[in-house]
Amino acid sequence: MRVLLTGAAGFIGTATAAALDAAGHEVVRLDLMLPQAHGASEPPPGVHRHDVRTPHQWAPLLTGVDAVCHLAAVVGAGVTVADLPVYASHNDLGTAAVLAAMHAAGVSRLVLASSMVVYGEGHYTCPRHGAQQPPTRPVAALEAGDFETHCPVCASPLDWTTVDEDARCEPRSAYAVSKLAQELYAAAWARQGGGSVTALRYHNVYGPGMPRDTPYSGVAAIFRSSLEAGQPPRVYEDGGQMRDFVHVADVARANLLALESVVDAEPERCAAYNVCSGRPLSILDVARRVAEGTGQPLEPLVTGQFRLGDVRHVVAAPDLARAELGFTAEVSPDEGLRAFATAPLRA
Repeated sequence: MRVLLTGAAGFIGTATAAALDAAGHEVVRLDLMLPQAHGASEPPPGVHRHDVRTPHQWAPLLTGVDAVCHLAAVVGAGVTVADLPVYASHNDLGTAAVLAAMHAAGVSRLVLASSMVVYGEGHYTCPRHGAQQPPTRPVAALEAGDFETHCPVCASPLDWTTVDEDARCEPRSAYAVSKLAQELYAAAWARQGGGSVTALRYHNVYGPGMPRDTPYSGVAAIFRSSLEAGQPPRVYEDGGQMRDFVHVADVARANLLALESVVDAEPERCAAYNVCSGRPLSILDVARRVAEGTGQPLEPLVTGQFRLGDVRHVVAAPDLARAELGFTAEVSPDEGLRAFATAPLRA
């Protein structure tokens, strides 16, 4: 299979390209080499510098391509509201341009990198009143140190449950809005052009090659940077936020499985899957695992601080990806996060 891979020089893209190579597929690698992710680096050997928003020069890149794996995106929650046009340009316009180029070239199979952030808050249940959809946590409650979500009926703290792919999407950040928009553009393209889309909603990805500490880095990399500076990892809220951390090697394998399945998929099909470990951890435990991996563990500092737009809990249900893609994560977060403490990172 000949695969066009966007974002091929990035964290997940590099791992995905290696997985495709190992499986014997031919990979056409593209990357814009955005400074936010790559600094001043030149493209690695075999990677074409290409802005996916550019309407021309697509034809030779898509010649003979069987499927596209679209990973190129600006990532992270965003630093300020001023980031909104950046996300809309690279993620939304970029995806629309990729889809238009695929249609013009007659390429009708797409694997799209999406994210668990499209869900916003996760699923919750009240012991007395059952499933609930709590509103955004009030700022006054956060300032008072009440970080839990509460039942709209009785005001009791809610328990989290896993989020499946049919959950309501309620994005809370510029990045989250852009990822949902990518899914919607892809779904419209599939319906109008007879294509087939598999959208993979990655949960918190970590592992070797992750970018070092920037405002757009994942939390595991930020914890590690603190430890390398001899400082305890700083944990927001009370550290009880529940998340699913999935190793980049597992994410790359999920991309490979999705590409191999989407080639045989029915036209006008658009399906989304959680890509997760299925073994949730609290953010405080994530910080502790990374600290333990250094061999000189520092107890994390629970700050009680909060960020507007953060959600309390979002934990994935892995069942659909297991049943339909044959994907089950192989790296446990307990082992993987400890190993991550000394894994090579990208500057």
